[in-house]
Amino acid sequence: KGRITMLKLAVISLVIAAVLAVLGFGGAAGTFVGIAKILFFIALAVFVLFLVLGILAGKGIKDAID
Repeated sequence: KGRITMLKLAVISLVIAAVLAVLGFGGAAGTFVGIAKILFFIALAVFVLFLVLGILAGKGIKDAID
């Protein structure tokens, strides 16, 4: 409840960038697009990291059971 993830922050940044672009604030819009890109790639890296750790943990449990 009330959790804000990095992907939500990235989407919020893109929406703010779109509003700023429509209003004519190109520099600020570019900044928010950059922030959205950084947040997206951080979220992607964390996802891949946890995916690899989950696979390794699953193999460890399987080996312990066998």
